Amino acid sequence: MARDKPYCFVQFESVESSMLAVRDIHGKKLEFQCNSSIKTVYTVTFYLAYVSEVNMVKKLEFCEKKPSCECPLPPGLVMLPDYVERQYEEKLLKCINWTCVESDSEKSLKNRRVKHYGYEFIYGANDIDKDHPLDEVIPDVCVPLLDSLVNNGYLSQRSDQLTINQYQPGQGIPAHIDTHSAFEDGIVSLSLGSSVVMDFKRPDGVHIPVLLPRRSVIIMTGESRYLWSHGITPRKSDIVPTSQQITGDGDLQTARTADDKMTLSMRQTRTSFTFRKIRRKPCECAFAKQCDSQADVKKSEPDQNLPKTPNEALSLEKEHVHQVYEEIAGHFSGTRHTPWPKVVDFLNSQPPFSLVLDIGCGNGKYLAVGDNLIKVGCDRSSNLINICHQRGFEAFVCDCLDVPLKSNVFDVILSIAVIHHLSTEERRLRAIKELVRLLKPGGQGLVYVWALEQQLHKLKSKYLKPKFDDTHDNVLQAINNEETLTCETQQDLQRNSAGIDHDKVAVEYQRLESKDNKLPVHKNRTEFVKPDLLVPWHLKATRMGKSNENHVNTELKSDKVFHRFYHVFQQGELESLCQKLEDIKIVQSYYDQGNWCLILEKNL
Repeated sequence: MARDKPYCFVQFESVESSMLAVRDIHGKKLEFQCNSSIKTVYTVTFYLAYVSEVNMVKKLEFCEKKPSCECPLPPGLVMLPDYVERQYEEKLLKCINWTCVESDSEKSLKNRRVKHYGYEFIYGANDIDKDHPLDEVIPDVCVPLLDSLVNNGYLSQRSDQLTINQYQPGQGIPAHIDTHSAFEDGIVSLSLGSSVVMDFKRPDGVHIPVLLPRRSVIIMTGESRYLWSHGITPRKSDIVPTSQQITGDGDLQTARTADDKMTLSMRQTRTSFTFRKIRRKPCECAFAKQCDSQADVKKSEPDQNLPKTPNEALSLEKEHVHQVYEEIAGHFSGTRHTPWPKVVDFLNSQPPFSLVLDIGCGNGKYLAVGDNLIKVGCDRSSNLINICHQRGFEAFVCDCLDVPLKSNVFDVILSIAVIHHLSTEERRLRAIKELVRLLKPGGQGLVYVWALEQQLHKLKSKYLKPKFDDTHDNVLQAINNEETLTCETQQDLQRNSAGIDHDKVAVEYQRLESKDNKLPVHKNRTEFVKPDLLVPWHLKATRMGKSNENHVNTELKSDKVFHRFYHVFQQGELESLCQKLEDIKIVQSYYDQGNWCLILEKNL
């Protein structure tokens, strides 16, 4: 049996009856109707297998019941079914202005649609920018609900932050614990439009699925807020007890039954209102292992110097590039699912049946682009290559400085976010030489490297935390226009770069380098202050190996911070490096959302 997959176990009265079930059901398409009020006919295929025994989850040591709930709940979780009226539900849904986009976080995420009020939750940093409240505060229509919860003793104070998520059937949200340092105790979630089952999990393996009926409110306090993770599995239906059937319009219909039978509940579009109170002081909860306020993450910062010899460069990259990506492969892959538009445009502009090599292909997201291209990838990380294989891509493990393929073979070569992981200029130049060696005469290569300049012409890249005092027009311009600087020809490049003194570029980098030669640890989502640095990758224990795209069997018992080496390129530096080679020309040079980019062409 595959791990981390949902199963339903059926016990038969006899071997003969189980054999009949397998004969009549296994691998066959069955049609069913959820209930009489929904006329849609669904098709499902069941696959059956025999098991001799089932290892059940740990028996619950508690069964905290509320007067209004028949099911066991995690300690501290309060369930209030049917807490708001249908007319009030309509008012709440009408108050959402989905057309007003203020930031990247309010655009559609991978698994849901989201909008923030009061303060924005920054998903990349898992934190709140407490010093820059949003212009949009919690809508007035929500005030009666919050006052009711305070007056009835469910909350000690009114919330000041609201996140609205909208889920279509089949969408969900990964299991998580709301950041301790960001929010106070008492997190409220209101379900509108549809019911759903939310999974609560304790670190020791105890799992409680909780049905959230339409127009119900749950309040996570104490242990359920700080210790238990909660999430929604992405699927189009839920299994619920017959005593808690859901009607066609998503309402809860309770009925006393003498059995413990289950039934199928189809999901509809669900909108959740999550209310939180911003925390102004460090969290001092009783769950130190899960608490970021009580974790001294800075003690893990490495003492690493810039390499002075080839062996030191190899050692640095082995520890802070190769080993890191092997360990974070699963989580890294889960965050790298959307190809960059300009890379896609470059691939789509190539002639049909062009032979493409992606050096440093990662999880293979660009190997999925261009059905009429012949593509192969390579990467230094065996775990990332395994993910490529699981996704059906042709890929192999190798070093970008020594690709074991013939020269003059490929029409197109990609090097996206790879060369900036090499720790010396000599090694970075070798990587470009290797790319050129593999290209056919007339073939093109696309190179992306991280830019030192994360703000160009007063417009910030998406990497930086958004400043909420930026005008709406500037934010939209940065998102849509991507502040791309383009040079269409070699002559244009020479004219545009004529003002760049490449000797001064080298002098400027010497000025930026640390005097003590120690590599600084960069603070995520901020401007770069040094060209060579270590960038943290925060990995939570509960997220290790959880990507839907891989089965990397790496286990982590506690949160860990990894540090990846980067050399961020100053304007003109990548061009200077490429101009040291005689057999190529620069076709195009541009800046794309915090990256310096070049299209190279091998001379005929």
